[in-house]
Amino acid sequence: MASGFFALFDDIAILMDDVAVLSKLATKKTAGILADDLAVNAEKASGFVSDREIPVLWKITKGSLLNKIIILPIVFLLSAYFPVAITPILLLGGAYLGYEGAEKIYEYFFHKKETKKGLLADSKMSEAEIAAYEKEKIKSAIIVDFILSIEIVIIALSSVIESPLNMQIMVVTIVALLATVFVYGLVALLVRMDDLGYNLIAKSKTEQGFLHKLGTALVKTLPYIVRGLGVLGTIAMILVAGGIFVHNIEAIHHLTENLPLPSIVSEFVVGLLVGFICLVVVKAIMKVIGKKN
Repeated sequence: MASGFFALFDDIAILMDDVAVLSKLATKKTAGILADDLAVNAEKASGFVSDREIPVLWKITKGSLLNKIIILPIVFLLSAYFPVAITPILLLGGAYLGYEGAEKIYEYFFHKKETKKGLLADSKMSEAEIAAYEKEKIKSAIIVDFILSIEIVIIALSSVIESPLNMQIMVVTIVALLATVFVYGLVALLVRMDDLGYNLIAKSKTEQGFLHKLGTALVKTLPYIVRGLGVLGTIAMILVAGGIFVHNIEAIHHLTENLPLPSIVSEFVVGLLVGFICLVVVKAIMKVIGKKN
């Protein structure tokens, strides 16, 4: 009895060791998409009043965890019983990400004045309008997170696809949870950078002290970081969209291989084209619906 009991512990230890090794491998494979996820979600979680940033981010994080709870069992079932469905789902997600990125570019170039007016109006928003704005931005962030989460889960699964099902479940679940903790932990640090700066300034004894200079630098740098993350988030969505189409449609893959461009540029171009095609289609549909109404 005792020997069987300790043998079980030995088997569990070996299994967990294998899980740790495979999780490390899967995490390395998803590193690129995690960087994109960070940029996109940092942009989505910024732009709120200081005391609302963490509550809003917490709501997005809970939404992200719910996304993983929904995605993981569906992906495992599809992988086991209906693997041909995974690629079409990825392509739909890629089309949506491309559309989001293209829409941001379109709005920047063709509705810049309206955007500025909207920003000026933000300071005069009522509590109900602020609540509606938060709700809309949280919803948008969770939808984008859902699509990026699918990509993370699929990439992680591909690295352990030859392993037994129990190993796949453990490794991919660990990677998915680590992705949420890593991405939203860093986003929380970024959006609270100005508060850290003000605290350092308050603790500094003189204006020439190191803490005062560091705090001032953090406060002054934050707006540029937020704007930069907005740009990076848009680029990230387009790159992920392009990557999905390049790696899952053979004709596009061969076409980009023959182009004298780095793969990252090819993926960006493909993502941009997909995004603007989707944007044109959506605007045409909205125009038709508007005419009917």
